[in-house]
Amino acid sequence: MVARQLDEQIAGQFPVGRRLRVLDVGMGQGTQALRLARAGHSVTGLESDAEMLASARAALASEPEGIRERVRLIEGDGRDTGVHFLPGSFDVVLCHGVLMYVEEPDPMLAGLARMLAPGGLLSLLVRNADALAMRPGLAGDFGAALAAFDTAAYTNRLGLTVRADRLDALRATLAGIAAPLHAWYGVRVFTDNVGNDVELPAEELERVLALENRAGRTDPYRGVAALLHLCGVRG
Repeated sequence: MVARQLDEQIAGQFPVGRRLRVLDVGMGQGTQALRLARAGHSVTGLESDAEMLASARAALASEPEGIRERVRLIEGDGRDTGVHFLPGSFDVVLCHGVLMYVEEPDPMLAGLARMLAPGGLLSLLVRNADALAMRPGLAGDFGAALAAFDTAAYTNRLGLTVRADRLDALRATLAGIAAPLHAWYGVRVFTDNVGNDVELPAEELERVLALENRAGRTDPYRGVAALLHLCGVRG
């Protein structure tokens, strides 16, 4: 879903066929970075976890030379983008699944916005603090659901206690760093309690994707999604 939404925003923001300069902050195993490189873009991946970076390098090594030469992988922290890059160096900056591990996200977001050229796209994927009660509630853990109303912290699937973000707060932050919110989507409206290892027949998977696509851009459903995908545009 995130890839489809990102492609939609890129297509609406940039001329067709333009090769973009992309920065993927906290790229993990490089899934999005490699996908965008295959689409012809120049991609820089920044990752602080050595194991994740090794996985990304291994994945990149299996790609054709034409794709490998479009990708640069750097070990580093997303809070230190100014150390590695000049302001305005990128057309697109991705920060997916990272902010929940950052105690004070505003300075990091300001740094990411500075990396964007005018008209550049900032793509954020965050946990939705306004819907933290949904997962435990639908799983029947009503005590945990009730407690979730009074906190922005949650335990992720790795067993780590991390933080979630609220749409209104991020909207204000993006406006304050000159990359105002342009569009937003909900991700995992109906499927948050479905395990990552669950396999569905192709026809059923297409129905699920169609359902999530529709719900992720429709009120009030997107407001209770497990994740929020926010896209800001640099003024």
